[in-house]
Amino acid sequence: MSRRSARATSRHPRSRSPPAPVPAASARPCGLPAAYGACCGRLHSAAAAAPIAELLMRSRYSAFAVQDAAYLLRSWHPDTRPRTLDLDADMRWQGLDILATTEGSAFHTTGTVTFRAHYTHEGEPGELHEQSRFARHEGAWVYLDAVFTR
Repeated sequence: MSRRSARATSRHPRSRSPPAPVPAASARPCGLPAAYGACCGRLHSAAAAAPIAELLMRSRYSAFAVQDAAYLLRSWHPDTRPRTLDLDADMRWQGLDILATTEGSAFHTTGTVTFRAHYTHEGEPGELHEQSRFARHEGAWVYLDAVFTR
């Protein structure tokens, strides 16, 4: 997910406390059956790296859900990454649907993930439909950019 898609801005950073730790046994925000600590939490803490682009996409969605801007910046390609990221505290991510993937496996250097993310913002429901592009950078999958779809 991109900075624009998450209602984040890099223009006017606000002072913000780091996100509260997410309990390892809590449900995974991206909807897969594994507990947060066994999957996305391992990626967020840098204990593991995403082996495929789809898992990086899911971990980035989870990072938006738990307000982990540091992980989002770390998993962003340096050519397209903003210097700072200020996440919208009023955004509540409700669910993620992966619609399609192309390439993005251990045998590829690029890949795309098309998804629909459901959210509420200031109590109003919404959804984001996006095709994210991923690339390998120094051996690791990173988010490159996105095309927004309707």
